[in-house]
Formats: sequence, C-alpha cells, structure tokens
Amino acid sequence: MSIDNMIEKTVTVNGQSIFYAEIGDGPVVLLLHGGGPGASGVSNYSRNIVDLAEHFRVIVPDLPGYGQSSKGVDQTDPFGYLADAIRGLLDVLGIHRAHLVGNSYGGACALRLALDSPDRVERMILMGPGGIGTTRGLPTPGLQSLLSYYTGTGPSHQKLENFIRQYLVFDGESVPSDVIDMRYHSSIDPDVVADPPLRRPSGKDALKTMWRMDFTRDKRLATLDIPTLVIWGAADKVNKPAGGKMLADRMPHCDVLTVAQTGHWVQWERAPFFNSVTRVFLNA
Repeated sequence: MSIDNMIEKTVTVNGQSIFYAEIGDGPVVLLLHGGGPGASGVSNYSRNIVDLAEHFRVIVPDLPGYGQSSKGVDQTDPFGYLADAIRGLLDVLGIHRAHLVGNSYGGACALRLALDSPDRVERMILMGPGGIGTTRGLPTPGLQSLLSYYTGTGPSHQKLENFIRQYLVFDGESVPSDVIDMRYHSSIDPDVVADPPLRRPSGKDALKTMWRMDFTRDKRLATLDIPTLVIWGAADKVNKPAGGKMLADRMPHCDVLTVAQTGHWVQWERAPFFNSVTRVFLNA
C-alpha cells in the first residue's frame, strides 16, 4: 500500500466544496490538519497515512480555507464553522461515528466537534490543539509569527521558512526545502490571500470571538466522556505545552503524553512513534 493508492474526491457540504483523500479499511479515522500557511491534509500527514491505513479507513480532508476545499471561514466562530464542515462531511459519507485525530487548528476542530456532537466521535487524539488557554496569557512567539504571515508586508517565502524552521519543529534543518516551497505556493493562492482562514479576531465582537475560541472556558469539557489522548511536543513554540494539563484537569477521560525534543508538528517529527501510539490508543 502506498500514498498513490488514495482515492481523492470533492463533495459538497453545506454549500461548500470539501476535498478529501481516502485509503484503507476498518474503523474510520479522520486526520485533521493544522492551520499554518499553505497547509493541507495529505501534506501534513504524509508520514502517517500509509502506516495507519494498514489498520484503519483513513480519511484526510482539506479543512475549509485550505488546499482544494472552498476558501473562506466564518471568523465570528471559526472552530464551530470547521466542526460543522467535518460533521457535514461525515453525513455525506454516511459515517455516524469516527475517530478524530487533529493537529493544532485541526485539534481545535476535533474538540469543538466532540463538544457539539459527542455521539459522532469514538476516540480522539489531539496534538498541540489550538484554543487551549488562549485568553489566559500572551500569544507565543510562534503563534504571533503564524498570525502575522498575511499582515504587514504580506506573505513571502522567507516569512514562511522562518515560521517553519524556527517555530514549527524542534530541528528546523530537518524540514526539506521542497516542503517549504510547496507550502509557500499554496499559501499565495489569491483566494487565500484575500481571505486568510486563520487570523486574529477583529471588529466589535473580537473579544466575544476570542472567548468562544478558548475551550478552557467551556463548561462542557467536564462532561465530555470521549476517551482522549493529548500529545504535546515538549518544545512546542506555537501552542503552550501547559495546555495538556489544562485539558486533563477539565476532561474526565483525558490522558496527556509529552514528547521530548519535539515541537508543534509531532506527527511529522516523530512519525514512527506517533503512528505506534495512535494505533494502540485507537484500538484500545
């Protein structure tokens, strides 16, 4: 089995186009990618898809605003918008329950979907998820770099390379130049530049939006019975590793795994380890 065996399709969900790739058989696992510039599902999980497909039916969508999916995200409730899109994708595919695996922005999407529709989620793995304690301190340097990509002088290859090598991973030199080149070309899609999917809340309801995007203020966490594994790189410079304990303190069935010498991109930096842990946890 190889990544070339994936089936690729685009479906309509709530009037928007959602692209996804699929491979493998067995329990359904959705891999939800992060929100960095130029991100997409298959590129973010390139080191995990084939391995996991030996055990699961793996579905890898491009989240709204990214890749080959429709551009534009409701900025008054971005996590809710993403969750609605992924729940709608499950509906279109005739899938009632699935495992969710989400990195960063995709982790926020997974957690919001679980809170809104817990009956649709079997088990959940969150890697450095967004929206954890975001209103309880200043943004990290990595998050500031990410959010400023489309502002100021606008997107550039150098800005993206700096973000990836300095903040996304523990060892910046481990990222091949072609990965950065591919993400840069995706990041300058005119429709994305005109309407970036991930940006700072603004306008008169900005404070309300920020509070809505901080899951640690959501009382539903205390009654969320979904078995959850939170995996956090100890050297994450985008989302603070302390977020793992925040979730464990609030969720009744939440285990936390801290990964040494690893940044924000756990599934890429520590792929064999991540794949093994994912197989064991989802099969438990």
